[in-house]
Amino acid sequence: MSKHRKDKLTEVMPSLRHVMTRLAPYLRGHRAVLGGSVVALLAATAMKLLEPWPLKFVIDRVVPTVAGEGATVASLPPMTLLALCSVGLVAIVGFKALFQYLSTVGFALVGTRVLTAVRTDLFRHLQTLSLGFHARSRTGDLTMRLVSDVGMLKETAVTAALPLAANLLVLGGMLTVMLFLDWRLALLALSPLPLLWLVSLRLTRRIRDVSRAQRKREGELASTGAETMAGIRTIQALGLEDRASDDFGAASARDLRAGVKGKRLAAGLERSVDLLTGLGLAIVLFFGARQVMAGQITPGDLLVFFTYLKNTFRPVREYAKYTARLAKAAAAGERVVALLDEVPEVRDARGAVAAPQLDGRVTFEDVTFGYGPGAPTLNGLSVDVASGEMVAITGPSGAGKSTFASLIPRLYDPARGRVLIDGHDLRSLTLASLRANIALVPQETLIFRGTLAENIALGAGREVTPEEIEAAARLANAHGFIAAQPDGYDTVIAERGATLSAGQRQRIAIARAALRRAPVLILDEPTVGLDRTSEAAVTEAIWRLAEGRTTFLVTHDLTMAARAGRILHLDGGRIAEDGSHAALMAAGGRYAAMWAGGEDARRAVAG
Repeated sequence: MSKHRKDKLTEVMPSLRHVMTRLAPYLRGHRAVLGGSVVALLAATAMKLLEPWPLKFVIDRVVPTVAGEGATVASLPPMTLLALCSVGLVAIVGFKALFQYLSTVGFALVGTRVLTAVRTDLFRHLQTLSLGFHARSRTGDLTMRLVSDVGMLKETAVTAALPLAANLLVLGGMLTVMLFLDWRLALLALSPLPLLWLVSLRLTRRIRDVSRAQRKREGELASTGAETMAGIRTIQALGLEDRASDDFGAASARDLRAGVKGKRLAAGLERSVDLLTGLGLAIVLFFGARQVMAGQITPGDLLVFFTYLKNTFRPVREYAKYTARLAKAAAAGERVVALLDEVPEVRDARGAVAAPQLDGRVTFEDVTFGYGPGAPTLNGLSVDVASGEMVAITGPSGAGKSTFASLIPRLYDPARGRVLIDGHDLRSLTLASLRANIALVPQETLIFRGTLAENIALGAGREVTPEEIEAAARLANAHGFIAAQPDGYDTVIAERGATLSAGQRQRIAIARAALRRAPVLILDEPTVGLDRTSEAAVTEAIWRLAEGRTTFLVTHDLTMAARAGRILHLDGGRIAEDGSHAALMAAGGRYAAMWAGGEDARRAVAG
């Protein structure tokens, strides 16, 4: 935001207005409730304006009559008028409370519904964003935007902006009545307002800047905590608890300093408002009392003036009270809107069609891809893999093996060239239909909290029967350990599969892939970190799973790669060698040199 824009009085909270404008479409389905809430708010405002008038009648009509002066309205007895005024006051206060309740509940209902819709859309949108975006982002910060920042929008819509809107309506009504009663006294009473506005403008701009910075630090704090918890095993194993605590403590201290500064500024603004409010009341008391003594206004008029003036200054005081919360909500809203406006790097092209029944022939045509500036990870790579062929992808660390595999399900798009399946450019097919034709067994299996059967059925893309789940588990060599669980397939496992071994988790992933019935299979380092027994069980399951599928096996285990019918040895982002194990050994190239290093050396090659 430019300095010029910040200095404009009409741009005190530009980011907040931008956020509310961006989220306005979410209100379309709630117009009836929203309209009723607005009507209730207007009715509550009218009751607020009427509230001091019964007391005015008592002072102007009843008290003088009891003292032997003046006359009551329509010659009513003083006690009758007093009773009517008392009943009227109760009715006004009662209706005000009712209308305020209805408006508060209505706006809260709309706010909660909108909050739920925004959070759901944001979560869905996050899952469509490309891996490149997620690689640049911190998980803790994204989680905070999804949970805490969206929640803060409710503060904007219900607990801060709504009271201010109500007070501004009251302000407009009371100013009108005061000008009607005595415009000279009204102008004198409101004389501190320009000074009050300038003070609040200067301080609220600083509060907004501090709140925006604090929200950013809170995101960093959440990221630090999430990353520490995710790596707690490594931290404990390496004795890094003190280091992690120091890093988190430093981030927390920075957040604390920003919070204290924001509170100090908000408190200073509130006290400034109190001081100037007192000045306005003193002016009304002095000049108003003189006008009463001169007979220009009644004591009741002065009472109404005094009551209205206190309420006139309240919106500014409330603005001071809620400024920090509004500023934090605006900063949170900016972060949510920025995420909603993030355009996925990989998305369905205009005119993309659903994939037909595919056989699984995969072709790379002069593909170049890089994660950022500098040398590309893949450079001019071309290869044709026949349907049903099993290809092992090997090479040293950084050769582009996993990147090669990631281009097939369009987790990334090539910078140059194209990837085809059965002759179709991947970008001409919808993402959902393309990925439905690809099964993946990753290096680290994602396990959700739930039953073993539910975890196996994940990703099948269709309803599956218990018999199909068991058949897939048997193919994956998982049935034995599942049957040994207390509740078999209905056993509930912990989040992230903490109660399963690495080999068991990997066999769950293989069972998932078996249920997918996809013509293309990608195996990304499926045996890394497994003991010999688990590795043997997983490897046996892999060969069964690969039957009849076009299979890409990314591996650093050359013993495993040798069993594939074809090997692509990558180096420097290019295919350095292409052929069977026997052919590459006979060629005596880089693959043969790695093989000659012995089994231990081969297993030590980083993936």
